[in-house]
Amino acid sequence: MIRPNLGAKAALVVATTALVVSIAIGLLVHHLTASDQLATARTDLDGRLLNDAYDYAAGRQSPARINPAGLPGPVTRAVRANVRVTYLQSGRHPVLWAATRVSDRDVLALSRSYRPEARALASLDRTLVSVGGTATLVVSLAGLLLGVRVGRRATAAARTAERIADGELDARVDPCGRDEIARLAASVNVMADALGARLEAERRVTADIAHELRTPVAGMTTAAGLLPPGPATELIQRSVQSLRGLVEDVLEVARMDAQVVALETEERQMSAMARRAVAGLDQVEVRVWADAVVTTDPRRVERILANLASNALRHGDPPGVVEVDGREVRVRDHGGGFPADVLAVLHTSGPQRFRTTVPGTGTGLGLTIAAGQARLLGAELVFRNHTDGGAEAVLTLPDKG
Repeated sequence: MIRPNLGAKAALVVATTALVVSIAIGLLVHHLTASDQLATARTDLDGRLLNDAYDYAAGRQSPARINPAGLPGPVTRAVRANVRVTYLQSGRHPVLWAATRVSDRDVLALSRSYRPEARALASLDRTLVSVGGTATLVVSLAGLLLGVRVGRRATAAARTAERIADGELDARVDPCGRDEIARLAASVNVMADALGARLEAERRVTADIAHELRTPVAGMTTAAGLLPPGPATELIQRSVQSLRGLVEDVLEVARMDAQVVALETEERQMSAMARRAVAGLDQVEVRVWADAVVTTDPRRVERILANLASNALRHGDPPGVVEVDGREVRVRDHGGGFPADVLAVLHTSGPQRFRTTVPGTGTGLGLTIAAGQARLLGAELVFRNHTDGGAEAVLTLPDKG
């Protein structure tokens, strides 16, 4: 369904207001003019009736008639009640009457056509309709131009905010003018500056912490290798290895955030990269439906697939399945699938670092790194639930590396 934007709504409001005002003014002018015309005509005809009544009483001839045919019933009844009356008989040929009682039986009446006033009022109505329509059209066009201008400025601010939300932190709005739209544009720019400064500070802190941790983690790795064999040593080595992997993940995220990465492309088979990516993972099966040779950065593709497969084993039920179908690779598990709220977040803003579906099951960096690497490769990474159950991630590489 098409929804009208702010400019269209403003133009519609202005046009409606102009039409209502034009109709109200037209009706008011029509009513006042009609009342004034009728009052003037009645006063004039009543004065003539009084003169004719004096002439009749003096025995002189006058235009007034005694008991004329066609005298309206309301006039007859009013005069019989000893009331001098003026009465407008409406119809195709309107007639204005004035009558008074001159004896118990006789009514002196005077009439004239009211068509001149009716034609004048009809001409006034046509003029009012023409002027009102023209005024409404002019005001509507002016409102449309104003609404389009306001709508474009508001749309520009909204699009800039969307670009900022998508990571383009240098996007800005031109805050022209001093109205509310200009204030909104300035607020968007201030928000972008604050957000950029905050993210930059977070990047620096993340990178600094990761760099500072590399040296002690390397020392711990060396020291763990010198320990005598045993269950305790194996536990320490696994923990150190996990810590080392976490530090490397944080560094990888920091490098992608800082946009200091470079692609090293070469031709590789999709099946070969898939098998290398999951070589160290148990309970992961690789199925090749159709192979393809692509020009890409194989290290980053393998990193994406390894992270997706590890995430599938960590959060879903084994076995994990990696299906190669040309340039498309599907990684799925056999668990309960993505919850609806998590899937909605993945579709809108993508994976969130340091946030997982189940607290205490990871840092959320795996999917974040996979999504970041996919963006660097120009690939498409989609998360969904498989029709047969389980969560599924689909990586599609571009035609050219």
